[in-house]
Amino acid sequence: MGRILRIAGAFGLLAGAVNSLQVDFSSDDSIKQAASTVAYGLLKYYTGNNTGDTPGNLPDPYFWWEAGAMFGTMVDYWFYTGDESYVDVTTQAMLHQVGDDNDYMPTNQTRTLGNDDQGFWAMAAMSAAENNFPNPPAGQPQWLALAQAVFNEYVDRWDPATCGGGLRWQIFTFNNGFNYKNSISNGCFFNIAARLARYTGNQTYADWAEKVWDWMTEIQFIDADFNIYDGAGVEDGCVTISRPQWTYNAGIFLHGAAVMYNTTDGGAVWQQRVQGIMTRTVDHFFNNSIPVELPCEPANQCDVDQQSFKGYLMRWMAASSQMAPFTFDTLMPLVQSSAAAAALQCSGSPPASEFRGDAGTACGFKWTEQGNFDGLVGVGEQMSALSAIQYTLVKKAEVSKAPVTASTGGTSIGNVNAGATTASKLPSARSVTTAERVAAGFATTAVLLSILGGSFFVIKE
Repeated sequence: MGRILRIAGAFGLLAGAVNSLQVDFSSDDSIKQAASTVAYGLLKYYTGNNTGDTPGNLPDPYFWWEAGAMFGTMVDYWFYTGDESYVDVTTQAMLHQVGDDNDYMPTNQTRTLGNDDQGFWAMAAMSAAENNFPNPPAGQPQWLALAQAVFNEYVDRWDPATCGGGLRWQIFTFNNGFNYKNSISNGCFFNIAARLARYTGNQTYADWAEKVWDWMTEIQFIDADFNIYDGAGVEDGCVTISRPQWTYNAGIFLHGAAVMYNTTDGGAVWQQRVQGIMTRTVDHFFNNSIPVELPCEPANQCDVDQQSFKGYLMRWMAASSQMAPFTFDTLMPLVQSSAAAAALQCSGSPPASEFRGDAGTACGFKWTEQGNFDGLVGVGEQMSALSAIQYTLVKKAEVSKAPVTASTGGTSIGNVNAGATTASKLPSARSVTTAERVAAGFATTAVLLSILGGSFFVIKE
């Protein structure tokens, strides 16, 4: 009964979410208008299309991976709203960052590049293929082939010599974090492999998705209760696990498992896995039907990266409801209640130096604040609110909105051998500078410190 009352309360919030963006969640047109307003504010943070700037990059303090996540969100924005305003800038960004080898390892990023960073750009390309986002011109890298290139490089980096397998967090040995294996890097591998299996029908991709899942459970990054922990160092064989649980880890594995359920025509094994992750995600992260980033949010300690995580959970919950329809009645009411709460947070008017969208539409971070704008603004907050709002457009059993495959109307051209090379991707033109080592160290240390801090708050609670 308590569960029913909590959901009922969430729908009360949904119906009353009219004070910020004036959005009526019973009207698709109203949702699209609200999404348009939030998207406008989000793209105002982007400077890559300014003269002299680099397409695809966000300004400080945002790291490269979050730009990939943002453009993946914009691919979905185009798909669900039909708004073509950002197609050109999204295409330009996603193509400019492919790098010399068409594998999302551009030379301006490789010295601080992690497997998860590369993965978020590859997942954006995968979404473009699945959504039939306008294809690049002939002669340019194609969406499907870009995702396949990253998959093939993940295969090359699979590391059975330590911890029995898995991807390391960082790609290059000189980066802090190289000796850490984490769930999000392996989640990117799992998610991309599952989606490539579904799109292409190639069993090799499905086999690798199974392999990543099996390793994650054997190493206990995913435990018997479907808790998904952050990761572990290789020094002791990944025995000492860092236990903070992040929303995006739960989401990326939920979606990948749902895709595998779909790919195996409703296989019982994957159904059980989807159900397990879904149940644990709802129980662990949702407070009165609104998600909370537990390792950092209660203590106001979330960093710039972590302030974007809930948006990816929204993306992958909505996508899972399409791939595994038995989850729809659980997941989509939570997306809807989260969207209502996020809309109430989109009421800020910070200085122009912090937000250049429409006044009164800057989105805060803490959705549980029930409309009391928390003053935290940025790409992560705006993108997460956009995600929650736009994914309420997902409808039950709406086949026309399901991701396409190569046999159901997908038009993206692939290359099964893309990225498959044993040649080193390490730039050799010059040695790594002290400044670059320091920059990489700061980025990685910040995340490691947040993990440690998150562990403290989890234990404290």
